[in-house]
Amino acid sequence: MSKKLLITEKPSVAMEFAKALKITTNRKNGYLESENWIITWCVGHLVTMSYPEKYDEKLKLWRLETLPFIPEEWKYEIIPAVQNQFNIVKELMQREDIEEIYNAGDSGREGEYIQRLVFMMAKPNPKAKMKRVWIDSQTEEEITRGIREAKDLSEYDSLSDSAYLRAKEDYLIGINFSRLLSIIYGRKLAQSIHEERASISVGRVMTCVLGMIVQREREIRNFVKTKYYKIVGEFGQENASFKAEWKVNEKSKMYESSKLYNETGFKKEEDAKEFITSLTGKQATITELKKSKQKENAPLLFNLAEIQNECTKRFKIKPDETLEIIQNLYEKKLVTYPRTDARVLSTAVAKEISKNLNGIARGFKDEEIQGYIKKMVDEKYSTDLIKTKYVNDSKITDHYAITPTGQGYENYNQLPNLQKEIYKVIVKRFLAIFYPPAEYNKIQVTVNIEDETFYCSGKVCIKQGFLEILKPKSTEKEKSVETENENSEEDKNKKEENKKQEDNNLEILKTLKKGQKIEIKNFEIKDAETSPPTRYNSGSIILAMENAGKLIEEEELREQIKGAGIGTSATRAEIMKKLEKIRYIEINGKTQIITPTDKGERIYDIVFRSMPDMLNPKLTASWEKGLDMVAKKEIKPEEFMMKLKNYIHTKFDKLVVKM
Repeated sequence: MSKKLLITEKPSVAMEFAKALKITTNRKNGYLESENWIITWCVGHLVTMSYPEKYDEKLKLWRLETLPFIPEEWKYEIIPAVQNQFNIVKELMQREDIEEIYNAGDSGREGEYIQRLVFMMAKPNPKAKMKRVWIDSQTEEEITRGIREAKDLSEYDSLSDSAYLRAKEDYLIGINFSRLLSIIYGRKLAQSIHEERASISVGRVMTCVLGMIVQREREIRNFVKTKYYKIVGEFGQENASFKAEWKVNEKSKMYESSKLYNETGFKKEEDAKEFITSLTGKQATITELKKSKQKENAPLLFNLAEIQNECTKRFKIKPDETLEIIQNLYEKKLVTYPRTDARVLSTAVAKEISKNLNGIARGFKDEEIQGYIKKMVDEKYSTDLIKTKYVNDSKITDHYAITPTGQGYENYNQLPNLQKEIYKVIVKRFLAIFYPPAEYNKIQVTVNIEDETFYCSGKVCIKQGFLEILKPKSTEKEKSVETENENSEEDKNKKEENKKQEDNNLEILKTLKKGQKIEIKNFEIKDAETSPPTRYNSGSIILAMENAGKLIEEEELREQIKGAGIGTSATRAEIMKKLEKIRYIEINGKTQIITPTDKGERIYDIVFRSMPDMLNPKLTASWEKGLDMVAKKEIKPEEFMMKLKNYIHTKFDKLVVKM
């Protein structure tokens, strides 16, 4: 009797597929078998690319004459630690009674790569039909849908091509340029860091990220604070007064004056005092008064980069730990696929979203969350998202945003507290999109004194809307931690002071009228100073990597690689982990702030002198864009590979000449 074989990426996932297929047969050595199905699994990567010495023993030595190394025929090998499981998978794939083989690997580029390597090395039964299961969550409903609607494996060949090329690109750039730069600069580097020998590790993504971190650190180190002086006027009538800040305009006597540091401040305190003197005793008039209502919608849903940044801020954890936690929530059926770049839902998912809401309402026994859902029901909030900013098919590639499935609550109580809290953060962001916008009353006032203008504004929240969920008045349970820079406490105090001033202003501004003459009560000079850029933390660097395309100066190229960042959602956390492991960067355990090491800075200088484009986001992002184009069948794999080979040869020619 013929059977179907299904291969997952790991044993725990295989168990979920077995449950969905109602397979209760006892587990065998490395697989499960029933009357109709066999389910087996990889354990992550089973196959890897061979190192150069497997092509030729002489290549074990790092010598200039053997570079660049670009094989015509690529070699792969089974990872020794998982040889047994590979043999089991291979034997099952070659069985004569197998009529269909389902690739049920992780639904992304890297998941595709893991399985395709196994298929390539195992040489499955040629009579078997090859299919691909592509799912967004591990709920039974989604698993059975994925199997039922599985497409022919060939439909994903372009994604597989992209995955193979990504691995080859990282291999070729990493091996060739790490060896070349080590040969040229290794001895000098070893001397400078007082080590016997030193190698230089470079990578397509890793080196670019190191560059971002070092450049930011040097901007901070070289930053010189500049003091300047603002002028604040106090205006009012009788016992009520408000403060407004001066700003230059085209009619001002200070327009384009060399005495100004910027449009709101003077370079010297005496010039500011002189300016105040010129205004004393003059008449002040309200020349503009704008009253408006502002609406603010809930933020978009989480993608992986956003939730990693959020968890770094709230819980002081690294991006790889966040990914591990959300991967576990995914495998426990609580959330949808984590390695996604999208922050919106697809139209098809949005039409069925009430299932997720109903599942949360029935299964998630959390008092706070149940309170939010009760309000949704009582206030009859709409669950129709189709025409909102939260649904956009054009902004989804492989998967939609991370959302709670409304299932898996039988697993929830066994979770560690941190995982429960992170799950709740995802649920709250999800529920917020169904709540109405927050509403504000805003007043903007312009005071004129002989063509010199002072501005102030006030804003008050009149309807909390979604803020009831995302910013509860004083009941936020998660401990939010300021990690952006070391001066966060000082910044917090300034924000609070400004907020008090704004609230005070608002009450008085409500009583004013356009054209009204008002009394000048006082002028004061307010010291101000420029602020250095903030250091990256382990969450904000992930966002910076995702949005690296925005750092590119040329508008045409920036538009061309729109949406392409450095690395992918699946690999960014690993890049940071590697940079820390090889001691190019340090990440503070308490604050998660990132600083480069002395070694990291010296590596940066070497790369900057020899091949500076490796530090530029436009190179890395453009390669990522090329891989995306291969996946979308916009260019052929051969074209990408030819460009990669040309790049390597051109770089080598230039660097070797410099020796």
